[in-house]
Amino acid sequence: MIEFIISILVPILGGLGVSEADVTTYVTNCSGYIYAILISILVLIVLLVAAHFIAPKGKRHLVRWGASLAWVLALVTMVNMVCYGPLYTNLSVVLNGGGTVSDEAKAASNEVIKKVGEEGMVLVKNNGLLPLSSDVDSMNVFGWASTNPIYGGTGSGSADTSSVVSILQSLSDAGYKTNESLTKMYTDYRADRPAATILGGDGSFDITLPEPTADYYTDDVMGEAESFSDVAMVVISRGGGEGYDLPTDMNSVIHGTYNVADEVSVNPANYAYTNISYTNNGDYDDFDAGESYLELSNTEEAMLDKVCSEFSKVIVVINANNPMELDWVDNYDSIGAVILAPGTGQTGMAALGEIINGSVNPSGKTVDTYVKDLTQTPYYNNIGAFAYNNVDDLKEAIAASDTAYEGTVSFVDYVEGIYVGYKYYETASDDGVINYEDVVKYPFGYGLSYTTFEQKMNDFSDNGDNVTFNVTVTNTGDVAGKDVVEVYFTPPYTNGGIEKASVNLIDYAKTGEIAPGESETVEFTINKEDMASYDANEIKVAGGGYILEAGEYTVSVRSDSHTVLDQATFTVDSDINYSESARTTDNVVATNQLNDYTAGNVTYLSRADGFANYAEATAAPAEEAYVMDDATRKEVEANSTAYYDSTAYDNAEDTMPTLGSDNGLTLADLTGKAYDDPMWDQLLDQMSFEDMSLLVNLGGWQTAQIDSVGKVATSDCDGPAGVNNFITGTYGTPYPTEVLMAQTWNTDLLYDLGLAMGQEYADVNNYGVYGPAMNTHRSAFAGRNFEYYSEDGVLAGKLAAAQVNAMATKGTYNYIKHFALNDQETNRCAFLLTYSNEQAIREIYLKPFELCIKNFDGTQIAVMSSFNWIGTVPACSNEDTLTTILRNEWGFQGMVITDYDGSYGYMITDHCVRTGNDLMLGFSSQASNQLTNTESATLNNALRTSCKNIMYTIANSGYYTNTTDDSGMSNMTKLFVTIDVVTVLLVVLCMALVIVRYRKKHAKAAAEVTPEEKKEE
Repeated sequence: MIEFIISILVPILGGLGVSEADVTTYVTNCSGYIYAILISILVLIVLLVAAHFIAPKGKRHLVRWGASLAWVLALVTMVNMVCYGPLYTNLSVVLNGGGTVSDEAKAASNEVIKKVGEEGMVLVKNNGLLPLSSDVDSMNVFGWASTNPIYGGTGSGSADTSSVVSILQSLSDAGYKTNESLTKMYTDYRADRPAATILGGDGSFDITLPEPTADYYTDDVMGEAESFSDVAMVVISRGGGEGYDLPTDMNSVIHGTYNVADEVSVNPANYAYTNISYTNNGDYDDFDAGESYLELSNTEEAMLDKVCSEFSKVIVVINANNPMELDWVDNYDSIGAVILAPGTGQTGMAALGEIINGSVNPSGKTVDTYVKDLTQTPYYNNIGAFAYNNVDDLKEAIAASDTAYEGTVSFVDYVEGIYVGYKYYETASDDGVINYEDVVKYPFGYGLSYTTFEQKMNDFSDNGDNVTFNVTVTNTGDVAGKDVVEVYFTPPYTNGGIEKASVNLIDYAKTGEIAPGESETVEFTINKEDMASYDANEIKVAGGGYILEAGEYTVSVRSDSHTVLDQATFTVDSDINYSESARTTDNVVATNQLNDYTAGNVTYLSRADGFANYAEATAAPAEEAYVMDDATRKEVEANSTAYYDSTAYDNAEDTMPTLGSDNGLTLADLTGKAYDDPMWDQLLDQMSFEDMSLLVNLGGWQTAQIDSVGKVATSDCDGPAGVNNFITGTYGTPYPTEVLMAQTWNTDLLYDLGLAMGQEYADVNNYGVYGPAMNTHRSAFAGRNFEYYSEDGVLAGKLAAAQVNAMATKGTYNYIKHFALNDQETNRCAFLLTYSNEQAIREIYLKPFELCIKNFDGTQIAVMSSFNWIGTVPACSNEDTLTTILRNEWGFQGMVITDYDGSYGYMITDHCVRTGNDLMLGFSSQASNQLTNTESATLNNALRTSCKNIMYTIANSGYYTNTTDDSGMSNMTKLFVTIDVVTVLLVVLCMALVIVRYRKKHAKAAAEVTPEEKKEE
């Protein structure tokens, strides 16, 4: 019977994105109730039939109604048991969410998103073509993407973009007529953009670029276009999304042979490269062998050749979230202007027409380095899937312990160390290793304006612990505009010593609009400790730590990472070792926590002798790297579901906490209380082991209602691009990608954005936000780069802090993610052992999280850990990052949640809570969620701490500060109580009516009986 029910539900629910495994799990969990309901139906039928033969004729109706109504009550009871039993985890998140974004909030969002577009689009080339002269009122818009631009990404950072401002609407709003014949040609060719989905979909990724071939551009088409206007715009787009990275060899994708390595994960939650497709409208290769997705396709090249040969005024719009190879823009004399316009969300694209007509002066700056040949980047040979080849027995053991295991044990080496993005190119250029102009097309922090600016440093002062100065920005051109002041530092470097990049962003600020001839002064205070390097290799610091080495430091103001505008120097007389006394922003001294197991057997890129080890360090992994050594295997085993032993983590000296007390407190009593307030212990004493287990395990887009402490159920949802609750079907305004946000270089604007976005979450009573995301653009090919700000952690961290601080004022608790080193999608859930040295981890990959945490000025904030492993330890159960660094060093107070808890052979609740990961983003349905070591004092104390972190965050959120409902009941409970009460009342009423009717009928029959009939009776 159960198998029959499953066979019926699988195709129905599969269309809604529910996997067969989930259907089987929930039907199996409900099997007892299903059988009980079937038995009750049989009993009811028996009673109804029996009533006909057993009950007196006059009472049969009464018995049938009584049996039926009793069955209804029994059914309602069983439904309640099912809904608050095996189905609670799913129903609660659906029923406790919901709401509507107000028109006022939508208007505010539309306004701020438009500003992000205006300040975030980057003008990277302009020979004077832009702004167009006022007599131009029409243009031809070429490129299929002009009718279907990229507005965002896929997965958790996706949004509904069905009603956004398009490129063509933007141009129309700016006063330009566009060639409708061209537009019709593109829409007739293909009306919709190919699908690339993950959440709620089948995980297929169609990255087809539906560009009409050269034969579509007939003499008639081009003749009509030339008659229509002498200006042409060409739109080139590239998308990306959660669950896949961008292919480095498109020709093999077209031929169905693409694979990044011999083995990639095939679990539907990861998908990497298993379902990528590219379909030409014809029998031809759209890419030559070895050409990547971030190069022009052959069809695009043919279209550009045609357009540029027949038009002398060409504007190119690069609508891509990943930095493409753009050296080709200078191969065409006709291309007079190039604009970078990544995912624009609801109204961001409106800025395009405004920039073209000059009503908006562009002020955006790049957030990544645009190189001419991506195959020559330091990371290129070390991205993708690298599977160990000697662990078949290990994989079999894990698969036997966990059906959700993805079947792969893999690694990735961050061989470039600290030399990520511009930090390599500027250093290599300064050291004479490369000719910068031959390698870099557009530097990090680069962007043009319609005016010119002069930046001068003034009043530079060395104050001991910091340096102060101000920068006067003068508009020396003819039109008003905004500028960005980018502050970098150059530390002293000793050959063979601690690794240091020659150029490092340390602060920045965006001016207001400056009129021609006017100036604005921006003040800076730079703490010297922020220029310290992390000595992971213990060259000078025993045990590792931060050190500000003696020597001359240069602080420079630059128009981009490569172009110096002004500079000043100061000298540090002797080394300052921050392992002896902590940096002022750290609670405790930072020392090596990771290096022993994260550095691995990897040769890291070194600046020594002019990057002499470049070829060795950046080569693809050698054959022996694919053979897992015994020490690594031992660590992997210990962290897997096949071998995990919870008792190994028990401390005999721990004492069992108090459980199940009745202290009369509710969570509402703790709102506004300090984290170390003694009342927390009294509240936590009221929780049972079952309460704690439920709270930490049930974190799938929600947190659970806990009656013993009066904690309400809450709703969490995806959030990098705004309200995106696919479970409840609640969506808000689609926000632009983090790339476009970051290209504004404007923390004030990001604060305004946070206020508007936060209000939408408040409107729908959903204060838990899975975002923003702030991983590093290590590789241009990372599919999720659209969801992350930049290749630079300082830029990302300060922008994230501004956004989160603003959202917190609306009551949200933002889960900043993915902590940490989750910088590719390939094999992300497949035992992905990510190797990096601790210097790079701290200076590059943890930096945005560190700055966001340290600059957060609210009370409620959260962190989401990541799928990957950090060295040989899963990120979701890494005590060194989650407790020692995040909490002890940085002072984080809040909760940490996993990324989606699919188990995958290593996401183990017992392990997570013991190491600092408080909440599991799942439905407590995995075997790895079961807490069997119930008598362990160590586990009980860990659960208690996790529950405190969860409740501290929520008690200070909008669920308690923005509501007047003090009933303590969740929306689901209120709904069920209402339905149950109404049902009982209806049953009682129905039964009363049946009884009254029966009595009346009986009385009437009795009254009609004659005395003679009574006598006969």
